[in-house]
Amino acid sequence: MGVATYIKNEKDAVEKVVLQSGIEVKPVYTPADLEEAGFSYENDLAGPGEFPFTRGIHPLGYRSRDWTTRQYTGFGTPEQTNERFKLMISHGQTGLNVAFDLPTQMGYDSDSPLAEGEVGRVGMAVDSLRDFEIAFKDIPLNRIGVGLTINAVACIMLAMYQAVAEKFGFSRTEISATPQNDILKEMVGRGAWIYPVEPAVRLIGDTIEYAMKELPRCNPVSVCGYHIRESGCTPAQEISYALMIAFAYIDNVVARGYRAEDFVGRFSFNLNVYGNLWETVAKFRAARKLWAKLLKERYDVRDKKALFLRGIFGGGGSGLTKQQPENNIMRGAYYALAAALSGAQTTALCSFDEAYTIPTERAALLSLRTFQILMEEVGLRDTVDPLAGSYFMETLTLQMEKKILEEVDKVAKIGGMVRAVSSGYVQAEVAKQAYEWEKALQQGLVTKVGVNKYTDGVDMEVELHQYNEEWAQLQTQRLQELRRTRDAAAVKEALKAVEKAAREKTNVMPPLVEACKSYATVGEMADVFRQVFGGHVEPSIF
Repeated sequence: MGVATYIKNEKDAVEKVVLQSGIEVKPVYTPADLEEAGFSYENDLAGPGEFPFTRGIHPLGYRSRDWTTRQYTGFGTPEQTNERFKLMISHGQTGLNVAFDLPTQMGYDSDSPLAEGEVGRVGMAVDSLRDFEIAFKDIPLNRIGVGLTINAVACIMLAMYQAVAEKFGFSRTEISATPQNDILKEMVGRGAWIYPVEPAVRLIGDTIEYAMKELPRCNPVSVCGYHIRESGCTPAQEISYALMIAFAYIDNVVARGYRAEDFVGRFSFNLNVYGNLWETVAKFRAARKLWAKLLKERYDVRDKKALFLRGIFGGGGSGLTKQQPENNIMRGAYYALAAALSGAQTTALCSFDEAYTIPTERAALLSLRTFQILMEEVGLRDTVDPLAGSYFMETLTLQMEKKILEEVDKVAKIGGMVRAVSSGYVQAEVAKQAYEWEKALQQGLVTKVGVNKYTDGVDMEVELHQYNEEWAQLQTQRLQELRRTRDAAAVKEALKAVEKAAREKTNVMPPLVEACKSYATVGEMADVFRQVFGGHVEPSIF
């Protein structure tokens, strides 16, 4: 259903509250609820920084370290993106989260007919290493962690990031990059896929294996429940699907002869914040606990740090509305509060204007200031996990854990996440939930302020970040100049090496790094994989 369903009697008094995950909320909680749920301090809570990490992964929480702010940034050309990077860093942002345009995400160069009208529209256009050289110019890559929000061609972008860092004089051992690199969630939640399921998962395994050996500070995959939640699933399903996706990637690398403990500590997660505050906090607390417990049970992971659920908890765009958009400023503040109360290590907010447009400079800074006010003024650094011990929160966390495990068991019975995605099972579940949510919204069973209640407010004028056709022209000119001036023979040899690795099932990352350094284009490298692997065909879910 929706954020929460409030069932009322004839006197308009709330008789029942049901959260989206199907948990009914009682009006009052007491110690008896904890006893009935089987709550144990040692097994279910423990101290901050102690297994099962329900209360967070750091003993002193925000008393010992700030959360990292990593606003989603990137649009138009690399020049414009570089300017926005520097703006956000100058105002206190401590990490970058790079947005790529759709042609780049889909492995097409800017002069491809399929890229027409989309170059630079929803993110930065990237055709080659030359674009990264512009985008990351004067950025201290040894001090700023960079998220690369891309999936189907994430291996290419990670290789390109290493190449640009080395060109700027940074060692590959000192750079920190986190490509999203989660193709299974793309097949469920966004549709920006290229290759069939099994070779696409294999490419992720290649990046994990390579990072283990060559990129010690990089997190080679960021499992993204965020987009599955944005597509309509419940909070419990978001976590269950994210866990099962992570296990699919772990299994791929374990099958190569490695132990999970050798690499799983550098997995990260991108998870969603919107909707009911209490359900959201309980979701994250249960997620940390289950990740640690299941890694121990399934893969015999014992190293404490390898059991940490780390990642970015981001304020969800699905919670924002075009109607009365200034309301989104308040929504964003509460999303940031939920992330903080959940013990997030890294945070980001969708800006108030994102229901309309790429964030303007003003909107992006408002989101950053929201985090800074919470960190500096409100008191969220005073104590670790201030909701711990609440009869309500601890009961809700246990109930959420149970709901997540129910969804995990459903996927396990199908044969795991790869099979569940290949068959369309997960896609059908998410579509069903999205339909139920929209129906409940239209029927008024769930409330959305300014949409189906309190709709008489005055809509403000929103400054649009206008698309500029000159972006495509500039990118195309730069790309044509690159093709004229680069060493064509070197590019040809580099692409042959990528093809050889793809066909012989050796790791594609070393030849991809060299291909990037030769100024092979994103489209050329992606096309090699298209020729070897073919394309993904979506299963029917209706």
